[in-house]
Amino acid sequence: MTYPKRWLGIGLITMLIIGSGAWLYVRTLSPQSDMPSGGAIELPSTQGDFSLTQLDDDQLALVSFGYTYCPDVCPMTLSVKRQALAELSPSQRQKVVPVMVTVDPERDTLERLEQYLAFFDEGLIGARGNAAELEDVMSRYGVVSRRVEAPDSAIEYTIDHSSALYLVDRDGDILQRVLYSSTPQALSAALMDELGG
Repeated sequence: MTYPKRWLGIGLITMLIIGSGAWLYVRTLSPQSDMPSGGAIELPSTQGDFSLTQLDDDQLALVSFGYTYCPDVCPMTLSVKRQALAELSPSQRQKVVPVMVTVDPERDTLERLEQYLAFFDEGLIGARGNAAELEDVMSRYGVVSRRVEAPDSAIEYTIDHSSALYLVDRDGDILQRVLYSSTPQALSAALMDELGG
């Protein structure tokens, strides 16, 4: 029995999509995957030049990677951040510096980041850099991204990207990596664990 070439093509594309999804999971989402090295984050931000070294010894950064045109994962991640931070006591909240590093520096200016993040929490810091700076930070934090053209859409393109959150100290050591979730429980537990709550 022969199959039309179209069905073979569809089957091949399906296999590629499944394969790339499996690769992304193993590479960035699997709890068994190696912890990224982390390290310094020094980028222009919505609150001036940002550096992890600005943190006090008892503070930690809550770092995520995303972009303002993201249709789903990023707004959910920022909502989860807001909910988890709201559960902290005032003294605990002072010890957490929430940061989102954009994966879309082409569109995400500091002004746009500031306006967008204010919808979720006035205390959120947005950071951006040039392509080389972002590639360096993303590689050290195990963040994978891929531009997907959307020619029939007003936003022109989206960016597929990994979506873990990181609790990081002033030396750039990753204390905990929290996998993406639509609820704040895992992040809240990680924060309480690090803050001694």
